[in-house]
Amino acid sequence: MTHEFEVRKEIALDAAPEEVWDAIATGPGIDSWYMGRNELEPRVGGRGGLTLAGHTEESTVTAWEPGERLAYRTPENPDGTFMAFEYLIEGRDGGGAVLRLVHSGFLGDDWETEYEAMKTGWDMYLAKLAEYLTYFRGRVATPVFAARPQGPEPERLWAVLTKELGLTGEVAEGDRASLTVEGLPPIDGVIDYAGLPHFLGIRTDDAMYRFIHSGADRGNVVVLGHHLFTDAVGQKEAESAWQTWLDGLSFV
Repeated sequence: MTHEFEVRKEIALDAAPEEVWDAIATGPGIDSWYMGRNELEPRVGGRGGLTLAGHTEESTVTAWEPGERLAYRTPENPDGTFMAFEYLIEGRDGGGAVLRLVHSGFLGDDWETEYEAMKTGWDMYLAKLAEYLTYFRGRVATPVFAARPQGPEPERLWAVLTKELGLTGEVAEGDRASLTVEGLPPIDGVIDYAGLPHFLGIRTDDAMYRFIHSGADRGNVVVLGHHLFTDAVGQKEAESAWQTWLDGLSFV
């Protein structure tokens, strides 16, 4: 049985409407703060594509008003489920812009769990968009993905991860964090998103790192979703190194 849903979010951004548009309506822009590799054909009826972990989710552009409004939706599945996305951009007096998001559609039987995950997930991604437009505006990132299914409970993950990052006590935005991953340059940055028990973010001079726990009711999957604003390491090399690091963490 399908269940209709709608998530509404709003965020003020320190960027011009045209800059916000480039970040949400171009493949390289979306790659720099959202998940996976993205494509978006710039016209109504154009094809969209989000590729993550070898799977591509296609969509169709349903509204294309540069600098103001973008909308697209996925095809309807055999069970009637689909998702639709609408972004509205409005300039602010004195500079900057307000971005409004409406994420709607129909979900399947586990709709309540998915709905809660989307609400908290969008908070994290929109905060990451704000970070991108503040610290990396105009730059293009290489997205890096790794995942570990059937991971530990959230409390155990964060206990191990915060130790790896050199953090003690309650984690807060502004804390300094450092990490060494074999085969990659050392990471030295600041906590820029403390959304435990689901999300932890680090920003450095040339990257945004996101560590994600799906939640116990979604299988305790651990996901890494990073954005590298440097050509020092290629995507395949970085993903291989991060996957090895993630698989090597001991949660015993």
